[in-house]
Amino acid sequence: MNSVSKDQTPAKEKAADLPSDPRQFPKANRTVKDSVFRDLFSDKKYLLMLYQTLHPEDKDCTEDNLTCVTLKQVMLQDIHNDLGFRAGDKFLVMLEAQSRWSVNIIVRSLMYIVRTYQDYIKESGQSLFSTKPVHIPLPEIYVVYTGSKAIEKELITLSEDFFNGIQSALEVRVKVLTGSDGDDIISQYTAFTHIINKQIQTYGQNRRAVTEAIRICMERDILYEYLERRQKEVVDIMDMLFDQDEALRDYIISERREVAEKVAKETEERVARETKERVARETATTMYQDRQPIKKIAGYFRTDTETVEKWLGLVPQA
Repeated sequence: MNSVSKDQTPAKEKAADLPSDPRQFPKANRTVKDSVFRDLFSDKKYLLMLYQTLHPEDKDCTEDNLTCVTLKQVMLQDIHNDLGFRAGDKFLVMLEAQSRWSVNIIVRSLMYIVRTYQDYIKESGQSLFSTKPVHIPLPEIYVVYTGSKAIEKELITLSEDFFNGIQSALEVRVKVLTGSDGDDIISQYTAFTHIINKQIQTYGQNRRAVTEAIRICMERDILYEYLERRQKEVVDIMDMLFDQDEALRDYIISERREVAEKVAKETEERVARETKERVARETATTMYQDRQPIKKIAGYFRTDTETVEKWLGLVPQA
């Protein structure tokens, strides 16, 4: 198995080179858009390790045989955790599911495949209106789950998870990867995310949590070379992610406050209307019992006689 560690220098010695004070890192780059997942595998060295983990039988594949086809971001503020690449005649889609697990990732991967095929057919100069079949690479879809929830399924499918097992004209099969205790690149990446999450639980969503996680990972020889070379970028990426999480929380709190204020106002107005109508009914009833004409009562309340008659129960309520 390929190692992501450095053979010459002990990890613990190099980890000591990290700043002890997170403030010593340069200010975060606010233009960062990729996730650590995508940043890691944008390097063909690690992309090859990823492919060899998935296809250990393919001994001949090299970095030159890999072509990245990851879709560009659609929303400028998105932090992306998806990856697409070709290896020979295979097309592999890798999606990362972080804290929240959802089978909707099957539909997401389907849309990813379709969009990528559209680009591939156009770029390769083929036409869907040709009489001969177009050439498209064989798709493989994976989801790397890095959350804490136990996922029992190793395979999720469109038919089983959306159509109650009924086979339709369309099928999508997604393999679920959760990593292991090994030193393959997927296991190292999932170990990295678990360490990050644990440090966030300890220190909160801040740079101290990230720098501490990097130090621990390097001591344990997890993604050592990548973190040694890209530690600032990793801090920037996580900082951007924290900003987005905070913005989302603020948005949710704001929305909840607005809803609560709206409900409170509507309730107050409803109670005021009901109270006003109840007092009007009671006053109208007293005036009627004192032999006041209905027309005079209506004039007193500046309403019509039909409304007064309804208050008094002289006509059926609508």
